[in-house]
Amino acid sequence: MPKVTFKSPLAEVAVDVPPGTTLLDAAEKGEAQVGHSCGGVCGCSTCHVWVRKGLDSLSEQRDDEMDRLDMGFDVRPYSRLSCQTEVGGEDVTVEITEESLVAFMDENPVIRRQLESEGRWPLKK
Repeated sequence: MPKVTFKSPLAEVAVDVPPGTTLLDAAEKGEAQVGHSCGGVCGCSTCHVWVRKGLDSLSEQRDDEMDRLDMGFDVRPYSRLSCQTEVGGEDVTVEITEESLVAFMDENPVIRRQLESEGRWPLKK
């Protein structure tokens, strides 16, 4: 089973998932902090991630994903929407974008308040 590793300034999470699992489903399984304001239906760009390893093993981008990514912040050649990207047979390393991390904190105020009390949120630039 391929391993998906999620990296952010707050945490690193790794989870084993079967091929065909979306990166968003893998993030939820591993409790990685990937935002998804639309609920994972390609209606926003808050689950935007950067794929650092294993890009070629992921499902191909469809037109709707590319169109939605055009609305994202700091889009790069290795950007993907985690709700639309399925894991192949290889290990994958993903960096959670600031856009996605902020969306996650907006969606999870209890976690955000805990991190604020610890001085870990907002991120220091």
